[in-house]
Amino acid sequence: MTSIEVVPSDYDFKGCTLITGFHGIGATGYWTVKYMIQKLNAERVAYVDSELTAPVAANLGGKLVTPHELYRSGNLVFLKIEVPVYRDHEVSFYRSMASWIAKAGFEEAALIGGLDASLRIDEGTHRIVYTKAFKPRGVLLDSKVLEDDRIIVGPVAVLLNRFEILNFPAYAILAYASMERIDPRAASAAIDVISKLYGISIDTETLIKSAEALERESIKEERPEPERERGGAMYT
Repeated sequence: MTSIEVVPSDYDFKGCTLITGFHGIGATGYWTVKYMIQKLNAERVAYVDSELTAPVAANLGGKLVTPHELYRSGNLVFLKIEVPVYRDHEVSFYRSMASWIAKAGFEEAALIGGLDASLRIDEGTHRIVYTKAFKPRGVLLDSKVLEDDRIIVGPVAVLLNRFEILNFPAYAILAYASMERIDPRAASAAIDVISKLYGISIDTETLIKSAEALERESIKEERPEPERERGGAMYT
């Protein structure tokens, strides 16, 4: 299995919840995590390095941003994937990431992803999936489980599979999102669930206003969408 290095190696994550998301449908997971980090003023506490990390660096607000970083606010720890792992390396990287999470003292993991909005069959904003070691509670008791004929692919699937094997408590919030563009409304829906579950307050007004603006633009440029068969793949 591919090795990953978390620096500093002695940082204490015992009793924390890990939250992460990815650049999938609507960029739902990525924007959920990034927005929560900003609104909670989470502190960067560690870096994740691997030979599979993309050779990319960026500068934000005068600070260097590396591809994979860990931020903390209270007992919530956010794994921010600023630069996606190359598709060919996703399985190796995220299997190793899941193994590290399971051994690092975290109580549970929350994964955020997008679900193709054309598959929506009711007024719900999301679906959930969870490992056998996780017991739904609070707002999750009111959340519907992903239908049996749906397929999860990508980092969320890799992590869920590994967590299931390791008997580690983890769940995924899959918010309905647009396949055609970034979807701030989906990120807002995911944040609403996370906020209620962990008793935090995050104002999502900015996301809603952005969603409304994008939706107005979509109406202007509206064109017929190709039909999708029930049971098609759902990417996160």
